[in-house]
Amino acid sequence: MSSNYKLNHTDSLGNGDANSLRSNPENAFSDLNSLAQSEKAVEELLIQQTPMQASDDHLIEFSEALRTVAKALRGCAEGKALAQAEAAEWKRRYELERSKNLDLLRQAPLNEEANSMEMDHIAKSPRLHVPENGKSARYALERICAHEVLQDCEPNSPIGSNNKLKRKASFKLSWGCKGQANDQHKKDIVSFESGNITTADRSSKQISLTWETSPQNVLIFTKPKSTSVQVLSVEMVRWLREQKGLNVYVEPRVKAELLSESSSFDFVQTWEDDKEISLLHPKVDLVITLGGDGTVLWAASMFKGPVPPIVPFSMGSLGFMTPFHSEQYRECLEAVLKGPLSITLRHRLQCHIIRDKARHDYETEENMLVLNEVTIDRGITSFLTNLECYCDNSFVTCVQGDGLILSTTSGSTAYSLAAGGSMVHPQVPGILFTPICPHSLSFRPLILPDHVTVRVQVPFNSRSSAWVSFDGKGRKQLEAGDALVCSMAPWPVSTACQVESTNDFLRSIHDGLHWNLRKTQSSDGPRET
Repeated sequence: MSSNYKLNHTDSLGNGDANSLRSNPENAFSDLNSLAQSEKAVEELLIQQTPMQASDDHLIEFSEALRTVAKALRGCAEGKALAQAEAAEWKRRYELERSKNLDLLRQAPLNEEANSMEMDHIAKSPRLHVPENGKSARYALERICAHEVLQDCEPNSPIGSNNKLKRKASFKLSWGCKGQANDQHKKDIVSFESGNITTADRSSKQISLTWETSPQNVLIFTKPKSTSVQVLSVEMVRWLREQKGLNVYVEPRVKAELLSESSSFDFVQTWEDDKEISLLHPKVDLVITLGGDGTVLWAASMFKGPVPPIVPFSMGSLGFMTPFHSEQYRECLEAVLKGPLSITLRHRLQCHIIRDKARHDYETEENMLVLNEVTIDRGITSFLTNLECYCDNSFVTCVQGDGLILSTTSGSTAYSLAAGGSMVHPQVPGILFTPICPHSLSFRPLILPDHVTVRVQVPFNSRSSAWVSFDGKGRKQLEAGDALVCSMAPWPVSTACQVESTNDFLRSIHDGLHWNLRKTQSSDGPRET
């Protein structure tokens, strides 16, 4: 095809499509998509026209207009996808609370007229309700405490079976600093009074969890293919059942291992399919992990929403999130079940991919929650990764190198640290922006605030595609025009502390990384005179 034909074809495309957009406004978006697809052809034409003639200036203007239209369409698609995800989450919460409140009202001792009025009121405005002294069916809202209602399963019954209702173990959180309690739960992080700006300064205070009712249901996750873990799980499950009288849930694989050990473990409960996994949070009061940091990541990935408190025991190669030792598991669990206990709130990233080829909102992929990091790399190709990065729609930079890491502060001691990022206390709210082998000496890591939304996009002129993985798994390909959107998830992962959050963090980097470990300088060396 000659260059003259391309020029005529482009001219006809610009005039004809502009007229069609004016005459048919309903088909504007589909026509704009076809214009965006012709952007690459226009760029190739501009490259071939050397030297550039003055008569070809309109091609440059046309190309710039196409780029502006393409960016506007991508921004519209991302906004719709975010709004759709938020609407779906609020709808899920609405239906869940409505069903819970209706079940509670059926159990309340009210007359028929009052019961119908109460059901109609709650059906119109469902909220999280808490019984007041157990006498009234009209309840008050309490957000700082975790009051939930769960279905009490008999032994050997599946998680989703319908049995009599009982209250899930509830707890409350309090903030304190240097041993001094502070029960004023300020909901406003920043306040402005009389011209003075003050902050609640929550991040610098240790969080304490106090049980208001005793835990009854415990879920145990174990590291697979480990003899020592299997032996400890057998002993721990028997102790929790016989000595503490708790209901124990395990994975299907672990239940098969326990039954092969002894048929007396038939009281252990599990789930059968992915649908029952979604019911884990309303059922479980406490989670126990036996393994390393990978086991904690696996346990957190099982909860797509809120996560129960996790008690991690160190039985792996790394221990940044596992402060408890398995040898003293009885003493540790005794203290945890009795309470109060110090916890670390570990934030998670919520990520989703927006495909350039997606024609509808429902074609966007499901959200992914990560506790450590999301990694975008170049895969097996020899070309440098080319990534356009935006922070709340503000252009940040173009990454050229092996890739990019978006990490939580809990993941600062993982892949981000190996790529040159800083170690950050896990309770510091923020998103780590760490390049992987950048092709620029001035490209240094960043730490962004936790309220921003980061968008990473593969540009249309990229030589190759990119690959993205979430906590080291779920690897997916990003083609030209695809975008990855990440923001802080509203559901953190709370892990129990052996001492307190800062002490556990410093001990983990000393023991796990031998941080700043060197021989002490000799005292008999040369001295100043």
